[in-house]
Amino acid sequence: MRVDLFDFELPPERIAQAPAEPRTAARLLGVGETFRDFSVADLPGLLRAGDVMVVNDTKVLPCRLTGKRGDATRPGPPTDGGGTKIEVTLHKAEAPDIWLAFARPARKLQPRDMIAFAPGFNATVRDKLDGGEVRLHFNVSGPDLLEKLDTHGVMPLPPYIKRAADGEESDKTDYQTLFAANQGAAAAPTAGLHFTPGLMDAIQAAGVRVVKLTLHVGAGTFLPVKTDDTRDHPMHSEWGEITADAAESINAARAAGGRVLAVGSTAMRLLESAADEAGRIHPFRGETDIFITPGYAFRAVDLMFTNFHLPRSTLFMLVAAFSGLERMRAAYAHAIAQEYRFYSYGDACLLEPDSETWGK
Repeated sequence: MRVDLFDFELPPERIAQAPAEPRTAARLLGVGETFRDFSVADLPGLLRAGDVMVVNDTKVLPCRLTGKRGDATRPGPPTDGGGTKIEVTLHKAEAPDIWLAFARPARKLQPRDMIAFAPGFNATVRDKLDGGEVRLHFNVSGPDLLEKLDTHGVMPLPPYIKRAADGEESDKTDYQTLFAANQGAAAAPTAGLHFTPGLMDAIQAAGVRVVKLTLHVGAGTFLPVKTDDTRDHPMHSEWGEITADAAESINAARAAGGRVLAVGSTAMRLLESAADEAGRIHPFRGETDIFITPGYAFRAVDLMFTNFHLPRSTLFMLVAAFSGLERMRAAYAHAIAQEYRFYSYGDACLLEPDSETWGK
């Protein structure tokens, strides 16, 4: 499909710079045959006993680092008192000490360059890839690397949230979901940012089962689609896991007549990656690069809770595939007119599937 079909104009003032306080005060747009305006606090009343809500328990790493370029043949920080300032955002681990990362300015880096982030903490550029991506080999690995990230890294907020280079202390909790447990994400599964302990109590009191999966969101989720046709866009793969117990719980709920609610595009993508033609979820552990665009036959998900997404993004394409492109364009126009807040720290919507395309 033509990528420009997924474009729309968004006034800059509609881009949220901080989450709603409290989180459940965020607005919620119900998108079905009609549009209905709610708040996130209303979600339990919009679900049914027997439904199953699937959430992503990935935990965001403080994986944005700033350092100075040096020379790997001369270990240590740059000796000229300067060195080009380099910012990297790690997005995927290939080994305990090797990560793929997006670098700025990538044009200043060459293989064998060293980036010094702090005394005793540096990485060597192993390879330059396309799109500003590099492969980095760190001088520490595993738990030691995670400790260095906690000390020297900042939360990898998307570029439309404006922050100083060293971030804000509040983002360490604001940009982490209630469910965060398994470290490895370079971006938050932002639909999950709306949930609080009180909201979860109300959801479970309504008879809704909650099931967790893991998809480590990569920074590639923010990459714009630069091709003219969706068929030409390369998707970055992400690592995910659905355990046997989680798959069994989802299948049992659906077999008993419950609906599957995917919280966020990450849960949606992993569920669809693990589903067979009959919609049954199988245990899954590995990489997925599923790219869902209009015309896709959904198999596993009946409802979707998600934030408002960027124009021309793979995420807006996904929601357009689920609820229909014209319906989603109209829903976003409604949200803009009603002054909803957009993107990672913004408001949410509860999507019903397009009955004409679901499961086709």
